[in-house]
Parts: sequence; C-alpha cells; structure tokens
Amino acid sequence: MAIEYVGSATERARTRARRAARTHELSFLRRVDWLLTFGVAALIAYGLWAINGITHHDVEGNPHYFLVRQAMFAGVGVVGFLLALALNPSRLIRFWRPIYVGTVAVMVLVFLAGPVTRGSKRWLDLGSFRFQPSEFGKLLFILALAGFLAERAKRINEPRTVLSAVALAALPVGLVFMQPDFGTALVYGAALAAVLFVAGTRWLMLAALASAVLLAAVLILWALPAAGAHVLQPYQVKRITGFLHPNSDPADATYNIAQSKVAIGAGGFDGRGVAGATQTNLSYLPEHATDFVFASFAEQRGFVGAAILLCLYLLVVWRGLRIVTVARDLFSAIVAGGIVVAFLFQIYVNVGMTMGIAPITGIPLPFISVGGSSMIANLTAMGVLLSIHVRGTPYRRR
Repeated sequence: MAIEYVGSATERARTRARRAARTHELSFLRRVDWLLTFGVAALIAYGLWAINGITHHDVEGNPHYFLVRQAMFAGVGVVGFLLALALNPSRLIRFWRPIYVGTVAVMVLVFLAGPVTRGSKRWLDLGSFRFQPSEFGKLLFILALAGFLAERAKRINEPRTVLSAVALAALPVGLVFMQPDFGTALVYGAALAAVLFVAGTRWLMLAALASAVLLAAVLILWALPAAGAHVLQPYQVKRITGFLHPNSDPADATYNIAQSKVAIGAGGFDGRGVAGATQTNLSYLPEHATDFVFASFAEQRGFVGAAILLCLYLLVVWRGLRIVTVARDLFSAIVAGGIVVAFLFQIYVNVGMTMGIAPITGIPLPFISVGGSSMIANLTAMGVLLSIHVRGTPYRRR
C-alpha cells in the first residue's frame, strides 16, 4: 500500500508539473505583443519583396542574387530575435561594464584589423561575411548606458551622473565618427538623448546638453575650418554643403539627391514597376540598394508602396513606445526607449535624405537596405523589445 501511495503521489506531482509548464507556456504566448511581431515580420517580407525588384537587374544572369543573400541574413536575424526573446533583459544590468568594454574593444579592433573600403574602416571580415561592429554596437551601447543610468537612478539629476554618462558615450561615438561613419555616430547620439530622457534627466540638463551639441556643431562646421583645422572629411563637407544648397552643383556634390528626387517623383501614385524604373535599372540613382533604397522603391511602387512601408514602420514604433510604459523596471524602460528612438532616427534620416530634408549620411533603412549587419542587429533589437514586453508589469497591459 505504501509503495502504491508513493507512486500515485509521484504521478500527481508530474501531472501538476506538466500543467504548470503548459500554463507558463500559454501565459508567455499571451504576453507576446503580436502586433509588434506582425509589424516586424511584415517589414521583413516587404523588404525582401522590395529588394527583389530593386536589384533585379544588378547581377547579370542572377536576378535573385541579392534576394537570396538578404533572405539568409534575415534567417540569421530571426535566430538572434528568438535568442533575445528568450533572454530576460533585466539580468543584463549586472553586465553593463563588460558589455561596454567589449563594444569599445571591437571598435578599436576595426581600426587595427579592418579592411579599408572607400577610404573608411567600418568592417571586419569573418570568412565570407563582412561584419560591421557599429551596427551591433547600437544595441550594446544602449544596454551599457541603460545599466549605468539604472544603477544611479537616485542620482540621475546630479550633474556628475549625467556628465559621466556623456563621457561614457563619447568614446564609442568618437570611434565610430573616426571610421569615419558620421551617420551611425548620429544614431548613437540620438540613442544617448533617448536613454537620458527615459532615465528621468531634468529638462534643464537636457537643454544644456543640446546647447553643447549645437556649439560643437558650430565649431566643427565653421569656426575650426575657418582657423585651418578640418574635422570632417571633404566628402562629408560636400554632403552638408549640398544639403544646405541643393542646387549648387547638380553634376557633382548634389548629383545623388537630384537623381533621388527624380526617382521619387517619377514613381507617381502607383509606381513604374520593375521594368519601367529607369532611374534604378540604368543606375542613374547611385547606391539604389543601400543608401537610396527608399527612392528606388518609391520609383518602382509609387506613393502607395512607400505609404505602406511607412505605415509598417509607424506600427513598430507605436508598439515600441508602448513597451516603454509597461517595462517592469527602469533598466528595461531605458533600453526600450533607446532602441525605439534609434530605430525611428534611422528611418527619418534615411527617408529624409532621399527627399532633401536631411543630409546624406549613409544610414541604412532598417529591414530594407541590403546588408547583413543591419538586418541581424535590428532583428535582435526587436527581440529585446519583445522580451521586455513579455516580462513587463501585467496590470499595465490592459
């Protein structure tokens, strides 16, 4: 009888464990932000469709070359997305120091071992894959700063805390700027502003930092060059000059933006289609699969196609901002805010530069521009966002 009783008790314990596991699984599925998941999945599918048309004539005899590569990168990115979803982001606060040191170390490695491409050192070669550390550094940068600020939440309004955060940010931002990669450095700056804001920094301090940035811009763009000290590269100066004076040199400095505007305007309401997109197919529009991918897509798919793309971005940004409000702790809220603002900033600058409302900086369009590092890094960041939502405060998700 005793043996029978022990056996039945063991079976009941196993049954309870199975029920608990099923309940946990169902609870996890209920907590997933399915609208965000749909938005990300739709952007990937939409981006692959866009790239298939935009690069159809780029490789003779292999019209799907870039599509296959981009799909492979998306597959790797989905793995990163799932790993990030499975990881509790709150646990990373204890590791912000090694995350920061590792980020800086990899960026230093770019200067030591990275190949020079078009006068820039931005990549590391890993076999057949060219890896861009600054793309992954965006997420790591946000995690590190969020950990620093969350640890000092009670002293966030002390000038020393804010200045220390800015000093920590200055090293990776400076390293990215010197690659040179002015556009990505701006993304890091936008992420810094976002994490300081979400952490609770006073408006007066934020205004003081904004004034300092404005002063630095005046020095870099005017005062130092007037004194003979040039900080920016010549091509960067031409881009800024072209932005301020769009009709100054249409054959050289403003050629790209002029062709981009022509491509967007030629798309009309419903686009020219793949075969009729002459700006793209005849390579009048430079970098049509990377920097100017939005202009190329607008030429092929018109206002309707571009509007659908922007609406998908709006959906992801909306759900991301909502996640900031349901984060379980300050660290998670800061991370979510940094990710969403950096994501939004990239969209604005990339789309804006194709229309002439932002300077040309070379920032890729998330999930659309051809490139493995950007795709994998953005998908991993979306996984972190979704993980924060899943583990968020239950009573706020009504």
